[in-house]
Amino acid sequence: MGNQLKVNVAVVGATGAVGQEIISLLEKRDFPINQLKLLASKRSAGKTVMFKGEPVTIEEATPESFAGVEYALFSAGGTISKELAPHAVRHGAVVIDNTSAYRMDTDVPLVVPEVNMDAALKHNGIIANPNCSTIQMVAALKPLYDRYGIERIIVSTYQAVSGAGASAIEELLTQTKDILDGKEPQANILPVSKLPVHHQIAFNAIPQIDLFTDNGFTYEEMKMVNETKKIFGDEQVQVAATCVRIPVVKGHSESVYVELKNDYELEEVKQILANAPGVELVDSPEEQKYPLATDSADKLEVFVGRVRKDLTHPRGLHMWIVSDNLLKGAAWNTVQIAEELIKANN
Repeated sequence: MGNQLKVNVAVVGATGAVGQEIISLLEKRDFPINQLKLLASKRSAGKTVMFKGEPVTIEEATPESFAGVEYALFSAGGTISKELAPHAVRHGAVVIDNTSAYRMDTDVPLVVPEVNMDAALKHNGIIANPNCSTIQMVAALKPLYDRYGIERIIVSTYQAVSGAGASAIEELLTQTKDILDGKEPQANILPVSKLPVHHQIAFNAIPQIDLFTDNGFTYEEMKMVNETKKIFGDEQVQVAATCVRIPVVKGHSESVYVELKNDYELEEVKQILANAPGVELVDSPEEQKYPLATDSADKLEVFVGRVRKDLTHPRGLHMWIVSDNLLKGAAWNTVQIAEELIKANN
């Protein structure tokens, strides 16, 4: 992106896992930056981060931090976004928010660039990034939705611990080592909950991500339901999700079953997926080739495989979708939206 008009960018939550990925992507992609502001909590202020060989000092994020900022990339938690995003907009910045704070706000577009970038161009100052699990699913399903229509989606996720932050990664590694050393593992982090009850994640699967709602589904599951409808602009599409945390550091995997509205040919579906923007088809079962979390780590694409017809429903279709939850599921989607906005404005 080197020859474009340079812009002033702020990264809010610069010390977090997603914030660090955003900074790394801005550097790798030669994002057209005039001035980079790195903002975080008071306790992180004064630390430095290297960017293009130069140290950048982290500042405390305050309402006045956004003077002169044109793009503010938020990834510091919903409370911070609610508090500071309006101030960034007041100063004239476009906010791209990576939290759940504004996702279901009717005035805020919820955007995956490959799916509905046109919605981002109609923003009122704030653009929301969907949940990581939703992003990879809709990126793969939108081309099929456009071609055949979708009646129903049933998804089960197998989510990496990095989605719960650095402390969850540390707990997985510590528990694994303790178990292998014959020690009793300590569980203090997962599931992230209001209850003082935590479960071992090493060598385990925890069928809870986020808190439970009154309907028996978790907030994470309901995010997938509601966000998919909003992104597709279709309240009629039926979505049900079960979200599970597994002992993988990076890369969310999803088993997705869809019922299409119209008949399909499997080969055409595979061709559509192979040609879909941001999607890579990895589907050679005869060679045992299919998407793996370990292969998706540090890659920007959404990987799809195990594409097969349902045995009972004539329009039923199964697939396996994998992506790096910190990149396409978060940092890359954010930077990608900013890149596309700059292109559109040039």
